[in-house]
Amino acid sequence: MIFLSALSMVLALSTLGLVHRWGEQVPHWVPLLGGRPIPARPVVILAVAGGSLLVAITVYFVLNQTFHFVPRGWVGVGRDEPVHPAPDWEVFRYYVPLVAWGPLVLAVAADYRRRVTLVRAPAR
Repeated sequence: MIFLSALSMVLALSTLGLVHRWGEQVPHWVPLLGGRPIPARPVVILAVAGGSLLVAITVYFVLNQTFHFVPRGWVGVGRDEPVHPAPDWEVFRYYVPLVAWGPLVLAVAADYRRRVTLVRAPAR
């Protein structure tokens, strides 16, 4: 659980790096690499892959809820675990905004690529 929390925090902060200027250059306090520009291509590739994965997970979830590709089964810890009702809108309404996360990461990655290539393009 701690690993997943730390991973989600790192991914959220790296997404913020696509928006802020500190995502274009290694911080000065990093030994040996401080002050160097971060190459745009790997950053954009990772951001597009992550955003696409989020969109695919969302589409799969919506389609599975609609067409039941994977049947919903009882998930319990032991034999005496009581059966809980499926979560309804009271729970899902808090997760609905996450549907926009994948497309927004893709949009931010496109903007990052445009912004960084404009800054680093040689003047003619």
